[in-house]
Amino acid sequence: MKIPRLTARDDNTPDVVRMTTLSTGMTAIPRFARNDMTEIIDHERRRLLGAGALGLAGVRLGLYHPFWHPTMSASGHVAAEGQLASLRTATAWLNTAPLTAEGLRGKVVLIDVWTYTCINWLRTLPYVRAWAEKYKDQGLVVIGVHAPEFPFEHDLDNVRQAAKTMRVTYPIAIDNDFSIWRAFDNNYWPALYLLDGEGKIRHQHFGEGEYEQSERNIQRLLKGGGARNVSSELVSVVPQGAEVAADWGNLKSPETYVGYGQAENFASPGGAAVDQRHVYAVPSRLRLNEWGLSGDWTVTQRAAALNTPNGRIVYRYHARDVNLIMGPAKPGVPVRFRVLIDGQPPGAAHGVDLDEQGNGTVPEQRMYQLIRHPKPIVDRQFEIEFPQAGVEAFCFTFG
Repeated sequence: MKIPRLTARDDNTPDVVRMTTLSTGMTAIPRFARNDMTEIIDHERRRLLGAGALGLAGVRLGLYHPFWHPTMSASGHVAAEGQLASLRTATAWLNTAPLTAEGLRGKVVLIDVWTYTCINWLRTLPYVRAWAEKYKDQGLVVIGVHAPEFPFEHDLDNVRQAAKTMRVTYPIAIDNDFSIWRAFDNNYWPALYLLDGEGKIRHQHFGEGEYEQSERNIQRLLKGGGARNVSSELVSVVPQGAEVAADWGNLKSPETYVGYGQAENFASPGGAAVDQRHVYAVPSRLRLNEWGLSGDWTVTQRAAALNTPNGRIVYRYHARDVNLIMGPAKPGVPVRFRVLIDGQPPGAAHGVDLDEQGNGTVPEQRMYQLIRHPKPIVDRQFEIEFPQAGVEAFCFTFG
């Protein structure tokens, strides 16, 4: 789905059209004020936005919230100097020495706003990675601006490990206080901003998709800046694992948070006992997109933490893929789990983070790719059981 917001031609570069588009998958800023994030931002509910009719129908049916939510704009002096001036406010850098607006003058710059657990960003990564490699010798500089969603994503070691695992080798600006985010007046993960050699935004895109349009604009800006031997061919990528695009036509389950701050469709009898231990049970029957806990859990604003062994999470869903953001409550203490689908091991439908019998381990805080069904895609019941205490579950995503 593409929804143009702004179209304006710049006379200095006739071949480049400045357009803002909202596209297939994106994640909007959370609604509730977060202690681990700068309170200046008006956080809106994080929601997966589908493609085409799914996205439009989702808004009408209440599955998704409307796309656009305001944040406060950048401070006056940064706005006057251009958005790239905000790079000096990065709390740390990975894969490079600190970059500055002055040092980037004359370069075409692609700013990619991300957070490492975001499935929507992860599905764009093969293209951003390929562009960084293909066009680096023609003057393109790709900068990943990591703006964290969950508390553990503020940890520099976690981001460093995620970047290594995901093969993100281009420069990364750590934006823990969201100052770069605000300078770009951003509202989404992922968000792509393409700037010319003078630091002016010439193209921006929110969400997944429209890769050809983005790459054509990269090529035009490079050629307009005097780069030679810029190929007119488009990159060819073969996504693997969680990077594979969603099956939008069969996706009927929305992103679902486990913490009470944003949880919806929680079906365990009595609801959530806020910030205290409670023994939960799963109803005998769940409707589509309902879920429940079983066992002794503490539900906090951000997550549910298992206090004793043999706790379960059960979810009724309709999607090709099932992912779960989770991690050990104590760093360095892995937690084992087993997944069942309709009461049976997943077999050939197992994801990259478990085996055919549904067995896996949670060694770190990240998104785990658990299920990928072959067709036909139908309503199914997902169950994950933890024989050990000490796991924290944050959010389900689907594809």
